[in-house]
Parts: sequence; structure tokens; C-alpha cells
Amino acid sequence: MSRAMIKEFRLPDLGEGLTESEILSWKVAVGDTVELNQVIAEVETAKAVVELPSPFAGTVAALHEQPGSVVEVGKPIVSFEVDDAGAAPSAGDAPSADAGKPGAGKPAGGAAAEPAAPKREATLVGYGAAVEQGGRPVRRQRTLPAAVQPSAARPADTTAPPVVAAPGAGSAAAVVQSERQPERPRSTPPVRKLARDLGVDLAQLNGTGEGGLITREDVQHFAEGAGAPAAAQEAPAAAGRETRTPIKGVRKYTAAAMVQSAFTAPHVTEFLTVDVTAAMELLGRLKASRAFQGYKLTPLTLAAKAVLIALKRNPTLNSRWDDAAQEIVQFNYVNLGIAAATPRGLTVPNIKDADGMGLLELSAALTELTETARAGKTTPADLAGGTISITNIGVFGIDAGTPILNPGEAAIVALGAVRKAPWVHNDELAVRQVMSLSLSFDHRLVDGEQGSRFLADVGAILSDPGMVLTMV
Repeated sequence: MSRAMIKEFRLPDLGEGLTESEILSWKVAVGDTVELNQVIAEVETAKAVVELPSPFAGTVAALHEQPGSVVEVGKPIVSFEVDDAGAAPSAGDAPSADAGKPGAGKPAGGAAAEPAAPKREATLVGYGAAVEQGGRPVRRQRTLPAAVQPSAARPADTTAPPVVAAPGAGSAAAVVQSERQPERPRSTPPVRKLARDLGVDLAQLNGTGEGGLITREDVQHFAEGAGAPAAAQEAPAAAGRETRTPIKGVRKYTAAAMVQSAFTAPHVTEFLTVDVTAAMELLGRLKASRAFQGYKLTPLTLAAKAVLIALKRNPTLNSRWDDAAQEIVQFNYVNLGIAAATPRGLTVPNIKDADGMGLLELSAALTELTETARAGKTTPADLAGGTISITNIGVFGIDAGTPILNPGEAAIVALGAVRKAPWVHNDELAVRQVMSLSLSFDHRLVDGEQGSRFLADVGAILSDPGMVLTMV
């Protein structure tokens, strides 16, 4: 005969050694019955939004954190009442205080516990923070499980009730009194950013979306004064002269990464302005060709391919400085990072093994990468493992800049805007389409000659795409 027991699930490390995550919403409530790997929560790390699957099949006994809470990896977030015959060991389990003592595991009456049936292993077994040792959680490095997938969007949250034990959970599931911050208004990341930009307090809004979700229209309507409560409308103009936003999530991670990169790797930046008229004419022909119908082709597509070709001739730019091992690691593959501005901040997802892709495949991968990033669906796995990056500042009308290296990479290329400008062509002054290229590189890994040759190769391909025949 099996018996019910309480299993505690601790927040796992969802990738890249991240130390904390924010609970965005609960998809379950106390008393709900859940299946193994059923999505129970949506959490936001410093890199991505992911759905958290349940490591157990059972009943939700307690929710230890409210939406909006930032939780350290290894801290309990939910407890389950499970049948011990079907409970799987998990890195998130809370060890019993009596484990290992004589008589441990026996019922109250002293009788020996019956042997447990074979246990199913949950997806999250051995993933994330291990059982605490010496008061500190020991984190295991694991790949992201297939069950932890990004969220396409943040739908209306399941309202998290007060954190109490489920009925019938027994003394082991005592009532947990919650004194944490109240649940924040339900909204999506782009809406929250819009509210911050406009100085709107979401707590004053009543959402008109499904399940009370606050929409962009709600925020804009409120900001224009049409939806503000009377008290808010009568507030003096001098009020709210400052807006303070907590530093967390992607912004916090990006800031730390940029500071680390700027003060660890000695940056050198070089610039090259090239006539890309021939490349733009090629782009026009490709768009009109039947082979590329349905594909999104942009100057970034051609520039990305030019970077990949130039890397084959200048492989030192596709490397990493391993300070701990005192080694230079040169990659024999290219995971091409593309800097993407998203509602959550700057992210640099990368195209895995981009060097093996043809132009069609690369175009499709770029489109998918940017659309996924803008939708907030980029996973930690997509952000990890980049070897070199491109940032397309030209889309903002910027000509050139000094990009900061993505940590762990030797180089980053910035693409400027394509502009019509007077240019000497065939010894005559003509109006041509020109672009400025900026290359920042780690001078520990890349010498000036190597960086210059790489940048010259990229420029040569974009100036005359036929030059590729002399390079491959």
C-alpha cells in the first residue's frame, strides 16, 4: 500500500549558470492535480522566458512564491502531495531531516515501510540545483531539457491564491503564511515596457483583455488621460518627475556582461566604408528570382554570408580566450550571433553551425531568429555558445559605432546604414550606395593585421560579390 508524501520542488538553474529567475505566473493553483511534465509556471531568467514543467505527478500542496517574486536558484517554489510509489527522485527534492537515521522511512506505528514500486524519472531529474551541501546549493551543469520550452507569449496568468496547504495534505503540508508582495497586474513584457516608458502605474489599470489582461491600448488610453481615475487626473503636473525601474532580467544580465567584456578583453575597433551598390543590385535580383520567393532578404543576409566566408580565411577571429586553462580555443564551426533589440532588452541569439548553410538556409534562419527574439520566445540554448556576432545598427539609421564584444567571443561586426553618397567610381564621381563596417576584436586573440584582413575581405565581398570566387 502506498502513502502520500510531500515533495518540494526547488527552482532549477535554467541555463548558463543563472542564479535567479522571476516568477511571472502560475499555471496551477493549490489543490490542482498535475501530471508529470505538465507546465506549472512561467518564469523569466536574465536571458529568456521559459515554461517550467512539473517534476512530479500529484496534487499541488503549496505555492511558496507569488508572481513578481525574484527567486534564487535552489529555493523551494512549490510543494506537491504525491504517492511515494510514483515519486521520482529529483534535484528539486527537499531532503528529509531524518534521512539516514535508524528507523527512517517507517510509519508512525514503527512498522517497516513497504517497498516502493519502480519509480519513473521526471524530465528535470538531475537538472539545476542539487541538494544543499554545507548550507549552499551545489549546481549541476546540464543541458536544457526538451520539456523546458520558451513561451510564445504570456497569456492571462492563473491567479495565484494565498499560499496554503491543500485540503487533506496532512500535517506535513502545514499552512504557509504569505507576506510577500501582492500579485502584480497581469500584462505582457512589451506592455510593461510601454507602461514604464509612459510613466503609467499598471496597478491603476483595469485590463480589457482576456481574463483581465492589460493591453497596449489600455496603457495608451490611460496615458492620454482618458482612462485615468479622477484622483490621478487631478494630480499636479509636478508629480512623477522621476521614473525608477528595478534593474533585473535581461537589462541586468546585459549590463553585467558588457562591463565584464569591456574591462576584460582589450577592444580594438576598425572601420571601413565600402561601395555596396553591386551587392544591393544582387539583392534586388535575388528577391525577384523564383528560388528566393517567400524568403526575407536584407543587407544583413548578404553581410552575414560575407562574414562567414571571410572567417574561413581568417579563423583567428572565430576563437575564445580561455583564461582559466590559459589556452586559446579556436572553433571549427561558427555559431553566428545576431544582436536583437527586444521588448525585454538586448539579446544575442545565435544561428548554430551557420558556416554550413547556403544563402537560402541562412536567410530562413535569420528570419526565424529575429522573429523569435522579438516575440520573446528565445530560449537560453539559443543564446548560448556563440562564436562571433553581428549587430545591425544600420536599421536605426546609424553609420558606424564601436560595438562591445559579446563575452567569450573574439570579434563583433557592426553594419551601418546603406546610404546614397558621392563616390569615385571608374575614376568618375558618381552617386553610389555605401555602407560603413565596424569591427571590434579582442587584441589578446587577434592581431591588427588579422583583423584588418578579415574586415577587408568582408568589404571586398560586399563591394563586388563576384570576389567570392577568388576566396572559396
